[in-house]
Amino acid sequence: MPDDDPGTAPDEAAEVEQTVEELVEAEERGAVRQAVSVSVATGLYGISFGALATVAGLDLAQTAALSLLMFSGGSQFALVGVVGSGGTAAAAIATAGLLGVRNALYGAQLGPLLALRTWQNVLGAQLTIDESAAVATAQRTRRAARVGFWLTGAGVFVLWNLMTVVGAAAGDALGDPRRWGLDAAAAAAFLGLLWPRLATRPVQLVAAGAVVVAIGLTPVAPAGVPVLAAAAVAVLAGAIDARRRGPVPPTGPRAAPGVAAPAQEEDR
Repeated sequence: MPDDDPGTAPDEAAEVEQTVEELVEAEERGAVRQAVSVSVATGLYGISFGALATVAGLDLAQTAALSLLMFSGGSQFALVGVVGSGGTAAAAIATAGLLGVRNALYGAQLGPLLALRTWQNVLGAQLTIDESAAVATAQRTRRAARVGFWLTGAGVFVLWNLMTVVGAAAGDALGDPRRWGLDAAAAAAFLGLLWPRLATRPVQLVAAGAVVVAIGLTPVAPAGVPVLAAAAVAVLAGAIDARRRGPVPPTGPRAAPGVAAPAQEEDR
């Protein structure tokens, strides 16, 4: 016969609720671990940017301002790379700006995922980078996504800016960069950022096309123009691919077993 004990149902409901809460807390702890590891690894790399920026001719104040205000590693390395190779300020800014467009795309993805308040969006815009977006979107609940986003963004911001100053001071002490091979280090550092992203055949083909265009223009075009042309190849390829695929439905974090999806999750 079925158990008609009126206390059974509330007990089972309490157990389910406790299990769900434990899953959510475990997800948040995982987000914290990811945020710390990513922040340390990425932040320490700011030493390289600081050194390369001074090698390219920027002083300590300019280098620190770039990390503080621009705060986008790929764009920063691209900017000092163009400046260091003799390119114009306009070419350097345009190159950095093109690379920075990706952060706006991250923002469009993170908006519905994090569901932040207006004042939080203002602060969050400055912390929207590759790393914070990657950690946030890897989580399965909105709460964990928020934890991952804020901790990663803030952690990278603090360490990146501190290490930029350290690297800039070290760059000044090194003297002539050609003695140490640092005149080519900006390109090597940028390649290091790019290489892990060349994981699929379409991306590899786009990269190969961009390389061919850049190499072909380098002997005849002003410094900085080959980089812009190569970026245009990537933008064109992305536009063609997006048109071929059609509209992409909005995405959010996956729901953990027994955990409500973010759309139904309480905004806490």
